[in-house]
Amino acid sequence: MDNKPMNWLTRVVRPKIQAVFRMRDTGESLWDKCPACDQMIFQRDLIAALNVCPNCQHHLRLDPKTRMDSLFDGARYDWLDEPVVAADPLKFRDQKRYPERLREAKRSTGREEAMRAASGHIDNLLCVVGVQDFSFMGGSMGMAVGEMFIAAAEKARALSAPLIIFAASGGARMQEGMLSLMQMPRTTIAIQMLREAGLPYIVVLTDPTTGGVTASYAMLGDVHIAEPNALIGFAGQRVIMQTIREKLPEGFQRAETVRDKGMIDMVVHRKDIRQTLSRILRMLMNKPLLPHGERRNMNGAFTPIALAAPPRI
Repeated sequence: MDNKPMNWLTRVVRPKIQAVFRMRDTGESLWDKCPACDQMIFQRDLIAALNVCPNCQHHLRLDPKTRMDSLFDGARYDWLDEPVVAADPLKFRDQKRYPERLREAKRSTGREEAMRAASGHIDNLLCVVGVQDFSFMGGSMGMAVGEMFIAAAEKARALSAPLIIFAASGGARMQEGMLSLMQMPRTTIAIQMLREAGLPYIVVLTDPTTGGVTASYAMLGDVHIAEPNALIGFAGQRVIMQTIREKLPEGFQRAETVRDKGMIDMVVHRKDIRQTLSRILRMLMNKPLLPHGERRNMNGAFTPIALAAPPRI
């Protein structure tokens, strides 16, 4: 019996079919699945929408560079130098050594720490922006995050510019113990430094913002904005349920509920964040507003927009 057809199917066709199904595992897939509605989204469409699902408007997480590119005029900005801190001050070890966890986070994200900051212009207004990266050890606040925040605040003061922080964190970094918790008062002092200089400090809360970050700089802004359905709170929902022994209400700790209870000022879709920040900062800095019904696009040119109601502050 001639086995050549079977050999051809085995050696050529089957590997090609298997390669197609392996594309998702190797990061080569052209599609992503929305974690909220389970719909498949063409990756190019998702990127164009700034990681917002076109089907259900769920806001997926956004990395610092993409966030900066979407905010600053012409995607032009200057990164602040990343601070150098002790790598493993407590010689911490759980299932893995802390330096090993740091190496894994750096390798998987391509970043050195959980916060990056940059200076640039938003609608021709000089700003300093800091962005936390939840994919780096849950955006946890350690010494490096604290130092980066303080460096951003000092840069803002030196430039007489407002400071904007995009928060996304599970809280303090347990591997740094008390040294991590000390970043809470340190960042609070940096914010007070901005207030004494008369400079605005704006916080944009993204999913999730919890723990020691919520208990410090994420809730000390002059204006608090949140992305839709972002989880915002201090203790986790499971801990709260175990403590009060009651079922939590629908939408508990979500941005819309937190806004309705008066904890934050507004919930803004990601596509409108840049325009909203521009309008608020110009009012707080006593700068002329942009021409009525117009805004600058990412290349710095004026483009007409549909007028919307003013934000709820």
